[in-house]
Amino acid sequence: MVCDRCEAKLSKIATPDPWKNGAGKRKINENKFLSTARDRQNPISRSLAPCRICRQKVHQIGSHYCQACAYKKAICAMCGKKLLDTKNYKQSST
Repeated sequence: MVCDRCEAKLSKIATPDPWKNGAGKRKINENKFLSTARDRQNPISRSLAPCRICRQKVHQIGSHYCQACAYKKAICAMCGKKLLDTKNYKQSST
């Protein structure tokens, strides 16, 4: 669950198009042994932070809460803003 303000922050595409980037940014006559150290750094794995409630890895870039905790608490997964009053609801954790 994401609020209207954070909906614009969501990424639009799951995987980038390799042909737009020049087929993976491969260079002609490149020494692969020297360029593999640069390829190992994955910026996506460093940006996956733990959930602030349950400490589980969050799979949405830019979010602070996992989808399960955001649903249970009825908050926005990105900013934590209260979306719905769940006072009279009976929600199960499973």
